[in-house]
Amino acid sequence: MSNASFASLTRGYLNEARVLVVKVGSALLVDGETGAVRSQWLESLAADIAGLARQNCRVVVVSSGAIALGRHQLERGSGKLKLEEKQAAAAIGQIRLASEWQRVFRQFDLDTAQILLSPDDTETRRRHLNARATLQTLLGRGIIPVVNENDTVATMEIRYGDNDRLAARVAQMVSADALILLSDIDGLYSTDPRQNPDGEHLAEITSIDDRILAMAGPANADYASGGMITKIEAARIATNAGCHMVICNGHASSPIDRLMAGGRCSWFRAASNPPQARKQWIAAGLKPTGTITIDAGAARALSLGKSLLAAGITGIDGGFERGDLVAVCDASGAELGRGLSHYSAEDAARIAGCNSSAIQGILGYRGRDEVIHADDLVLTQKRGENAPADHHLGIEGSDNRGPHDGDN
Repeated sequence: MSNASFASLTRGYLNEARVLVVKVGSALLVDGETGAVRSQWLESLAADIAGLARQNCRVVVVSSGAIALGRHQLERGSGKLKLEEKQAAAAIGQIRLASEWQRVFRQFDLDTAQILLSPDDTETRRRHLNARATLQTLLGRGIIPVVNENDTVATMEIRYGDNDRLAARVAQMVSADALILLSDIDGLYSTDPRQNPDGEHLAEITSIDDRILAMAGPANADYASGGMITKIEAARIATNAGCHMVICNGHASSPIDRLMAGGRCSWFRAASNPPQARKQWIAAGLKPTGTITIDAGAARALSLGKSLLAAGITGIDGGFERGDLVAVCDASGAELGRGLSHYSAEDAARIAGCNSSAIQGILGYRGRDEVIHADDLVLTQKRGENAPADHHLGIEGSDNRGPHDGDN
């Protein structure tokens, strides 16, 4: 393919993207010989991301590099580290890593925040909701989250082991439109191009099957813990979440601009969009751990795709906790939908029927306005095609009423 063809392919995936996750590998960010940050390269990447922000695109950065930055201060510039040495190196390097990202983004008047995640934070529903809410709050305020694995406390048994899969989980968590893996290679080949220069480059992958998995090779870079196999696993996670993913070479300056200009790459296409994929993820959950009963007005509003507020709740059954899957039923007991509750059964029962403004006075803390957000709710009954995508279920005055809502 020509540069123009690659540019056209990339534009097709990124032109409409509003939420992006960019993964930066250690080998790109850290000089392998000196252990120093590649400052000019990092500044060029920050300029790329600042350009995306000016186009109203929200970006999350998943950055490797903490261990690579910290190991030199332990006088372990080469060779494998023991687990406790990795954790010590990560503790040293995380401060430097966060400082570097803060420095380069400040040049473009962009604020940043550091988030350290472990597998439980993305795979356990309660922690998933907490981390998702934090990330969405930061993005909503124009702040760029910089995410890394929490290597300082994780054991080998509970680590991701690479930031490719972490980036895919983060993309799933924030319902990203696309995930950009900046790598030391410009995409997926039929065979390892370092061993066989005649290998075929794949510009677009529409499904991940055994043939694609067979193309994966081992890790190559000294500081990189993941090879092509982890990138394909990341692609599986991302595309199942409705997020397109691209692998491109990030070594040169301004890597995202180069990608947009027609840099060679491999795109993995998602079959659905992020909202649809999230609904499928929720729908695939186990049996609900409890039931929330709503009144007639709220049940009518449910068909319009509104979030569930406490005002529309008439009853709580079961011993569910925050983040658990619950059924939403009408007064007759008919199931209308299923969703992830932002409150425990005990707290939901206390605020049932109340306006959101009263939650803090009742519970002693200011929780979410929504008991179940529309993004975390799957309807059992089909919603009308023209229904709004993100309004509120549960009536608190005329502003929250649908066109056919009655009084509660």
